[in-house]
Amino acid sequence: MVGVTATSAGLLLHRPGPDGNEVLIGRMGGPFWARRDHAWTVPKGEPLPGEDPHATALREFAEEVGVPAPPGPDVDLGEVRQRAGKVVRVWARAADLDLDALAAVRGPVSEVTVEWPPRSGRTVRFPEVEDLRWLPIDAARPLLVVAQTAFLDRLAALRPGR
Repeated sequence: MVGVTATSAGLLLHRPGPDGNEVLIGRMGGPFWARRDHAWTVPKGEPLPGEDPHATALREFAEEVGVPAPPGPDVDLGEVRQRAGKVVRVWARAADLDLDALAAVRGPVSEVTVEWPPRSGRTVRFPEVEDLRWLPIDAARPLLVVAQTAFLDRLAALRPGR
């Protein structure tokens, strides 16, 4: 549709770590992102028709991570516009998620199908998020989609020194 801005909503988990605040981010899957810098993202996705953005963030977290988000109150970190024009809105939640234990209980994760290589007629399926990591905010910054680093700044402003 012409003139319609794509939107996404996501959930950024954070926890105290030995080197300060840590955030849970995911590496986008598939061949397009294989050799790219800034290939990490907040677990997020597009809303269903009529879906509340916060509900989208929670649904997409479960779909991309493979388990529902741990319980906890959320803080709205606002929106950013990414370079391609997509508007992303993110909530932060203080919660821990044991990634080692996650491997044993992880349900199916959302996948995408793309034509690869482009114009080849061949399609491949891959997970939207192929890797998850807890990283200190400063270590996450150079990996994250550039516009999404604003969420790290906003989170750090809410939780200084932690």
